[in-house]
Amino acid sequence: MPRRRSRIVPTAARGDLADSLSALRAELGLPESFPPAVQAEADLAAQSVPVEPAASTLADLRHIEFLTIDPAGSTDLDQALHLERTATGAVLHYAIADVAAYVVPEGAMDAEARTRGQTMYAPDGRIPLHPAVLSEGAASLLPGHDRRAFVWRFVLDEGARPVETTLTRAVVRSRAQWSYVDAQAAVDAGTAPYSLTALPWFGAERAARESERGGASLNIPETRVVREPGGYRLERSDGVPLEDWNAHVSLLTGMAAAEIMLAGRIGILRTMPPAAAEDIEEFRTQTVALGLPWLERQPYGDYLRDLPRTPAARAVREHAGGLFRGAGYVTFDGEVPEQTVQSAIGAAYAHTTAPLRRLVDRWVLVICEALANGREVPAWARGSLAELPALMTRSSQRASQLNAGALDRVEAAVLHGREGEEFEGLVLARRGDGARVQLRRPPVEAKVKGLDDVAPGTIVRLRLVRTSIADGTASFTPVVS
Repeated sequence: MPRRRSRIVPTAARGDLADSLSALRAELGLPESFPPAVQAEADLAAQSVPVEPAASTLADLRHIEFLTIDPAGSTDLDQALHLERTATGAVLHYAIADVAAYVVPEGAMDAEARTRGQTMYAPDGRIPLHPAVLSEGAASLLPGHDRRAFVWRFVLDEGARPVETTLTRAVVRSRAQWSYVDAQAAVDAGTAPYSLTALPWFGAERAARESERGGASLNIPETRVVREPGGYRLERSDGVPLEDWNAHVSLLTGMAAAEIMLAGRIGILRTMPPAAAEDIEEFRTQTVALGLPWLERQPYGDYLRDLPRTPAARAVREHAGGLFRGAGYVTFDGEVPEQTVQSAIGAAYAHTTAPLRRLVDRWVLVICEALANGREVPAWARGSLAELPALMTRSSQRASQLNAGALDRVEAAVLHGREGEEFEGLVLARRGDGARVQLRRPPVEAKVKGLDDVAPGTIVRLRLVRTSIADGTASFTPVVS
């Protein structure tokens, strides 16, 4: 698993970084805590909502050996899976935290969650969607504890296609919490439990199905801010294969949720329009210029999946990201919308697997469970459905601003004190009066003027001129050889 690490934020910059991150939160109007009424409602729910199975309401699925797979250190665990191969394919159980059981519709916690929209992640701590007593406690699918969950059950054929789907509210108990890195190591060593050992088959088959329906996965390495004793550092990682396999579990579930809601003619989808013809042609021209031509008859997703790990291919993926634009939410009640497909996935799709961290998933789960079992959709969900697109759009904008602003500030702090030094970088794309460049070490991305004639995919040398931790900027100038 290739990783690029930077040095830790220098001691002299840590105080300025803390002040800058705090100022960013204030600028975006992010809350520091929950109002007393919200916290009190969450405390009461954590203590009073029953978790014991009851024949009339909750199925007892504690015998199923669920496990969770998340980034190391996670405590807000939305999903737990159990995957077992059969003679004709497999059976997948996917448990999703039953947040709806704890949130009173139109109560204090519901109102606050609608204001927040989603959990926000920052280097100096997250801003959760729900109080920690629920998101990291009573509603989280922590190992060794009985928890309420919406459990999807998929009977899969040998191609990992669902041939039977059910959705049940139940009580589950996860057996183990795995990090991606540890789970991958166990799979590679042959010591993993059978749910993990079946994931390579599942991931490969679902990737093949993605290719058939014209979907595509970019898999661009991301720069992460890692908090550790003494400060922060930057890490750029390609991840591990298991992350993609596990992502296909969520994708399968989201597509199943969309199918249920479309059949029931009520719900909310995550949509994205297809790429414009002129954008596709521009992208194809760029691939030729970079020496990695996208052939006319080759499916788009297959082309991206087969790209090598080279500087030119990194630039191709950067350009490919420009085709994935216009994602949004569309609600419907009675009339199915004209646009139902999420074009990057190549199918109708809904957000449904992260209710602890994303507002819309609570609605999708409640609606799907009612439709799947022949019951009326709860009035609170139906009546408030139309509000969700605006709420999610607003929160997504704030999350993007927080992520970008925080990363810029940590990058500036990591570079602080190195003014005058030279760095090697890869030109990703030309933008307006400059170029976007990814430094090799530390893994910082910068906009640099004076590279108008340099083609994407080119390795360049830059000199750091100045840094500002307060506004998260770092200025470079090209080094002329």
